[in-house]
Amino acid sequence: MKFLRKLSAVLATILAFLASASALDREAFTFTRYDLTVRLEPEQHRLGVRGRITLRNDSTEPQHIAALQISSTLNWRSIRAVTQAAAKSGEESKQSIPLQFVTQPFASDIDHTSDLSEAIVTLPREVAPRESVTLEIGYEGVVLLDATRLIRIGTPAAVARHNDWDQIGTSFTAIRGIGYVAWYPVAMEAQSLADGDAMFVGLGKWKARHAESTMDIFFDVIANQLEKEPLVVCSGNNVPTVTKGGSDEIHGSLCTFESLNTVPSFAFADYEAEEHPSFRLYHSHGQTTIGFVSAGDEALDLVRNWFGTPKEKIAVVELVDAGDAPFEAGRLLFVPFAHTDAQTARMLMVHQLTRASFSSPHPWIDEGAGYFAQALAREKQNGREAALDYMERHRAAVLQVEKAATPSGGEPLVSATHEVFYRSKAALVWWMLRDMVGDATLKKAIRAYDAGADHDPAYFQHVLEEQSKRDLTWFFRDWVYSDVGLPDFKADSANARQGTGANFVTAVTIENVGVAGAEVPVTIRTNNGDFTQRLEVRGKSKAVIRIATPAGPVEVVVNDGSVPESDMSNNRLQIAKDEALK
Repeated sequence: MKFLRKLSAVLATILAFLASASALDREAFTFTRYDLTVRLEPEQHRLGVRGRITLRNDSTEPQHIAALQISSTLNWRSIRAVTQAAAKSGEESKQSIPLQFVTQPFASDIDHTSDLSEAIVTLPREVAPRESVTLEIGYEGVVLLDATRLIRIGTPAAVARHNDWDQIGTSFTAIRGIGYVAWYPVAMEAQSLADGDAMFVGLGKWKARHAESTMDIFFDVIANQLEKEPLVVCSGNNVPTVTKGGSDEIHGSLCTFESLNTVPSFAFADYEAEEHPSFRLYHSHGQTTIGFVSAGDEALDLVRNWFGTPKEKIAVVELVDAGDAPFEAGRLLFVPFAHTDAQTARMLMVHQLTRASFSSPHPWIDEGAGYFAQALAREKQNGREAALDYMERHRAAVLQVEKAATPSGGEPLVSATHEVFYRSKAALVWWMLRDMVGDATLKKAIRAYDAGADHDPAYFQHVLEEQSKRDLTWFFRDWVYSDVGLPDFKADSANARQGTGANFVTAVTIENVGVAGAEVPVTIRTNNGDFTQRLEVRGKSKAVIRIATPAGPVEVVVNDGSVPESDMSNNRLQIAKDEALK
């Protein structure tokens, strides 16, 4: 009978947990602080974590239950509540109390296994809105290469493995954070790659919410088979070798993050570290790095010209499988050195060095600048047409997302969490601003920009206006502070009159059927060449421009591809011979 009573009590507790889980607000808490020690045992493919996390209730209701999610190949061992006095003093578990929790599998594609191990935790008290609770946690397990989530949605196995390459291995370890491997605790509602871009929207919102969260990770690597102490490289601020005090001192590497907007990622192997003025290459023994050194030097020239000298070195880490897909996280770039062509290497290095030279608290400025710099690199290497071809890929991505947006529109750039907006659309906005104000003026604005002083969404606009002496309010209103869609230019009419000799003046009317305004190039094509001027056309309006040519006009073309628009099929207008003689 005593056994049955105990069993009933256990079952009642489990049922209570499950009832709580069904009504659980998984995104009530923001993880404001991580302070973790990560022990890595590559020969066992093993990871063990101990430390503290601080959760803040950002919901409008008091919370008594919290969810903590880690990869399905990791197992929860301990969750304790830290008393307020201990949390303030930093003392260890002697002032913490064990908490009841139940673990359950939770399907979500934010982890490469497509599943999470979720702990449903009963907190020691209700946590009021904006209040915080500190927990001591422990978990451990293995991290093996796993492409389950991509294979499930029909990705060929080889392609899937080259994209989900995260693993702890005996000779090589590289792990990315949320969205790839949940190696640190998170909490989100279920996400699925089968739901279009919904997962990427969810991850973008998670990163934005944790933009001011901080993380300190102490890495302790037990690698007996390596010839020397392994180099641990992370996407935060690296302190290669440090000593952690205590009863048993251990040596390891410290990685700190001032924001979780960058995916916390790390790698270690028996690397050779090759130092260069603005970048550091981590490569396996005997691997040639000539291509990346050359690409880095070329990229540095362009970046210095536009964005100044990098403020810190970027880290470029070799992926051991030549087919693995590159990945960037903050100042850290993962890339296979073997079989990476010169142009790809140059583009990757331009992006990373730009991020190291110019930064902003606003993702659309920060990320957009890196992709804009890549367009500049294409232009420098192969001319403006090559740059516009590169920008067309960004326009296509934006157009696809804009078409799928709700009737109220997509996300304003100033608050965008979807990467297509704060990367692709932002790059297009950077390019348009460059065409509007000119290279010299935009460079001056970049030099004048102070990220530490940027507390106002309109700060960059004001810096640019100060340098250009132009009122750009209308442009930032349509493209940055709101999302009204894309313009749609139509070459409405063209009337040419012949002047003296073979000279002509053509009056061209351009209509913008879309809501967003833009300054767009208008070109008159003749048998003796093309002649272009720029015209500002606000949304839902028409504008007229007169262009002089030394020969009879043959065709009008509005937009050379430098301004993203929703429909480019109506951008040309043939000029009949008799029209050209009026």
